[in-house]
Amino acid sequence: MGSTQSPPVTLHSINPKVLKCEYAVRGEIVSHAQILYCNIGNPQSLAQQPITFFREVLALCDHPSILDKSETHALFSADAIARAWQILDSIPGRATGAYSHSQGIKGLRDAIAAGIAARDGFAASADDIFLTDGASPAVHMMMQLLIRSEKDGFLCPIPQYPLYSASIALHGGSLVPYYLDEATGWGLEISEVKKQLEDARSKGIAVRAIVVINPGNPTGQVLAEENQREIVEFCKKEGLVLLADEVYQENIYVENKKFNSFKKIARSMGYGEKDISLASFQSVSKGYHGECGKRGGYMEVTGFGADVREQIYKVASVNLCSNISGQILASLVMNTPKVGDESYESFIAEKNGIMSSLARRAKALEDAFNSLEGVTCNKAEGAMYLFPRLHLPQKAIEAAKAVNAVPDAFYAHRLLDATGIVVVPGSGFGQVPGTWHFRCTILPQEDKIPAIISRLRAFHESFMEEFHD
Repeated sequence: MGSTQSPPVTLHSINPKVLKCEYAVRGEIVSHAQILYCNIGNPQSLAQQPITFFREVLALCDHPSILDKSETHALFSADAIARAWQILDSIPGRATGAYSHSQGIKGLRDAIAAGIAARDGFAASADDIFLTDGASPAVHMMMQLLIRSEKDGFLCPIPQYPLYSASIALHGGSLVPYYLDEATGWGLEISEVKKQLEDARSKGIAVRAIVVINPGNPTGQVLAEENQREIVEFCKKEGLVLLADEVYQENIYVENKKFNSFKKIARSMGYGEKDISLASFQSVSKGYHGECGKRGGYMEVTGFGADVREQIYKVASVNLCSNISGQILASLVMNTPKVGDESYESFIAEKNGIMSSLARRAKALEDAFNSLEGVTCNKAEGAMYLFPRLHLPQKAIEAAKAVNAVPDAFYAHRLLDATGIVVVPGSGFGQVPGTWHFRCTILPQEDKIPAIISRLRAFHESFMEEFHD
């Protein structure tokens, strides 16, 4: 007779933390899509070309036997060849297919530390660098370290990149939201953060850390230096770990703003290792490089005792090591060609070409959104996204409820069905209750932007007419 026994794994028997975890960027709407991906920061999937110098060095490191061939000097720049030799000499046996030290190859961590020091004007140490497969595993490592139970909380910006809400849920902690102020260009107000901290503590939540995303995802704002000083002072006063997501540090499109790392801000205030605990995250996936598939990144951890650092290393060692190509790329991103190097001029031309095009695309989409009835959109100061607000007619909200959908997800589904354009509903990032948004990347090819705007405009006008109150 056939068995009526239930399968050993069902939705009722898996870890409930997995059910609780959500990741909107690759959620239901995205899996339904086939055409124009405006949902995710994946530049090379949208025809952005890789940086030549980076790929030359990677190719030479992965196939070192060609370094001594005369033809190589005709095909590769002299500084790419020299950098490949330098990197290979730091790898035991010059074996890029072997496991490395769990923190990452020491010579590459030295190079990254030197790049951080040059960027910030303050010393950095290879011992503080943990190389990871993109920034996401580093975030998970810090969550694993800090979350002891559901009573441990993390202050997170709303809207926020869902990696944070998802990883907090997976590791069994509590998300403590603080709301960015859309009316002031998604400003971070310390008074709001303090209010949420006090509210969480009154409920018995031990708030361990604050997440700050700068430049912002999905909101695109760039923090002012004075605002960063307030945040550092707040963390010191309240005994919070500062988790600084700085993966968009190269993506700034406005003249009056510049990127400052939180470590630089803290050191410029006179705060050292004993004053503030800080973990900052960087990735090769963003910036002008857009090497998402290479999975390279790192975190720099400062202000943790040797005993705690030992535990971070133990967590890192569970995964043996991050991939070597990603490690090499992370070292290259933080140490690019210098004036006088053979690749310098072509490197700068490629980098500036990508950045100026991103700025033009951001402005074109921002203007288009603001020209639509019932849509407002803040300026994209940085990152790779716009987060326009939808002022939806009541009839559209009621139609969404009738099919058990969140209104912005209802809009995004209709947009996809009508145009093939994929955006991410703002509800996947969190938002002030009663407001509706969507996230749209600025990454589609520049020559495709007019067609995207045209399709979006035609759909939106039809949608608003259909549900006109």
